[in-house]
Amino acid sequence: MGFLASLSHKTVVITGASAGLGATLAVECARRGARLGLLARNAERLAAVARECEQLGSEVLIVVGDVAVAADGQRLVEATIERFGCLDYLVANAGLSMWTPFAAVEDVALFRTLMEVNYLGAVHCVHPALPHLQKSKGLLVAISSIQGQVGVPLHTGYSASKHALQGFCDALRMEVAASGVGVMTVLLHWLQGTELRQRALGKDGKALGAASRKHRAEAVRLEEAAQAIVRGMQKRQQRLYVPKRLRLLALVHALWPALAEWVVKGKVAREEG
Repeated sequence: MGFLASLSHKTVVITGASAGLGATLAVECARRGARLGLLARNAERLAAVARECEQLGSEVLIVVGDVAVAADGQRLVEATIERFGCLDYLVANAGLSMWTPFAAVEDVALFRTLMEVNYLGAVHCVHPALPHLQKSKGLLVAISSIQGQVGVPLHTGYSASKHALQGFCDALRMEVAASGVGVMTVLLHWLQGTELRQRALGKDGKALGAASRKHRAEAVRLEEAAQAIVRGMQKRQQRLYVPKRLRLLALVHALWPALAEWVVKGKVAREEG
């Protein structure tokens, strides 16, 4: 009950909440009594997630918007404070991937798009939320990827954007520590059951859609990832690796980068096969 009580009467804001990990996290937090502020671009799917959370007893605010637009981040925070009066957890989850060799890219504008969603999308929400997180001594949760520490072939723009997000969070953590705000980065493996690959940008800067490949069995289930993240939120961890074995890859990369690159290239080759 202690863990369940930890989110009772707490306000959790989640971006990219209409599907995938964001939707699963919303349901997981609703089960624990959280009040939810949910943002995504797809109004219909966002409303469906909200209904599921409300059926679990959660009070839910939905905001239709795009994290790449700074005004939408501001609007999300303002609406949350107006509705609930506080903000305890900000989960910057919205993200976009790519899957193509750098040399094959036809329009480098896709790199700007990835930065706007994966890095600036977090900044656009954190900046207006920070005074409220300071008031509640709350927690920023940045949903990143192991690619925030280790580059991966065919993902140059995605890896770069997640490195930017990781650097931002590491620097911000030191700035806000004295105010009681925590910063947790979640370094994920590939996830099952998301549309991240279908929505990943190809060489023409458009979503791969049906041309995308499915993840192999070692990819993490959404429910498993969401449960681990909520546990990490309770513990206010600084870095959470999902699954835990990814910590070993990060260590190998720091000590023996050539070995880490050999491992990563092998895994990507199997995904391509």
